Amino acid sequence: MKRHLFWRLITNEMQGFLKYWLPLVSWLGVIFVGSTDLMSAQHTSRFIVPFLRWLNPDISWAAINTIHTVIRKLGHVSEYAILALLLWRALCGGRTLRTKTPILFSAVLLACTVFAAVDEFHQSFVGTRTPSDRDVLLDSAGAFLGALIAVAFSQRARKTNARSELVDARS
Repeated sequence: MKRHLFWRLITNEMQGFLKYWLPLVSWLGVIFVGSTDLMSAQHTSRFIVPFLRWLNPDISWAAINTIHTVIRKLGHVSEYAILALLLWRALCGGRTLRTKTPILFSAVLLACTVFAAVDEFHQSFVGTRTPSDRDVLLDSAGAFLGALIAVAFSQRARKTNARSELVDARS
């Protein structure tokens, strides 16, 4: 009987990890790979420039460079917004953390900002990448946006749950 309970507990913990934490860990890996030579400006331009030339064969090099830079910077914002959402989900979804929203918001933002700084430090060792304080700020802005989205969704979920509990209580 004790063995069965032990394996059930292990299985539940593994399911929780797979459901809530594995997506976060996988996304951290995606960000890490993205800060290698594979996603350097030199490599991404191999895809973006031909695509822009296909859209508009007369596009100027100045316009191409501007669009390329904007796309790359939007990548920073979006990847860290996703990171914040996944971290929020992992912390709230499992039985890991039960805390007030402002504390959770601050913790998610701090963790994402620290990871952004470490990621830029990592890029200092990659010959084709340049670490940038501005990129850390963009990453933090993305994390802020992601955390705001997470707050909005969690408040909406609480209201929905409160309404369904009210309906259940009336029945």
